[in-house]
Amino acid sequence: MPNIENLRKQAKQYLRWHRERYYPVAPQIRAALPRFRHFSDEQILDANFKLADAQELVAWQMGFEGWQALKSGAYVMTHEAGHPVPRPILSSTSAQLFVADIKASCDFYTHKLGFAVDFVYGDPPYYGQVVRDHARLALRVVGQPVFIGDIREREHLLSASLTVATADEIKQLFLSYQATGVRFHQTLKKEPWGARTFIVMDPDGNLILFAGPAD
Repeated sequence: MPNIENLRKQAKQYLRWHRERYYPVAPQIRAALPRFRHFSDEQILDANFKLADAQELVAWQMGFEGWQALKSGAYVMTHEAGHPVPRPILSSTSAQLFVADIKASCDFYTHKLGFAVDFVYGDPPYYGQVVRDHARLALRVVGQPVFIGDIREREHLLSASLTVATADEIKQLFLSYQATGVRFHQTLKKEPWGARTFIVMDPDGNLILFAGPAD
């Protein structure tokens, strides 16, 4: 069973976020609690949201039918005696990029880098995701600079690293991006450790590394 005291604290945190009108909590409330299912973000943040609601939200996120079920352990995963519990397998990863304008970022990644918009969320939009094949990039709007000055360029701070399987693919990808007129922080080069890489800079200064085999 999970630590109930920690989960109570987590529920209180959700309650504070709701009172502070922290927008990312709205979609979580809508997904977990049926009475908010058809509410907009604004309506959810304007609605009466109690500690009991926050506890139900936590219970749902933990895979329980409700707070009481979580407390009592009425809903638990069972395994045959003598069989070890399978180790959880991480199936995917998504880098999160900080951007100033969701639409401008989506336009760049779709028109310049060949991604497709998976979703855009919020009114006005403040969060979204673009995908290409198995690569996912989350886009999060921020209202002020996250990094100081030009530190990302000076220190070569990457926001995401994406890979391809063959030397031909990395060369082809570089040439295709070169043709679309993207800004390169680093053009295609062979690294000492045997990879071939290049780095694209997006409109918000995020550095995206693309890598593949050198030969």
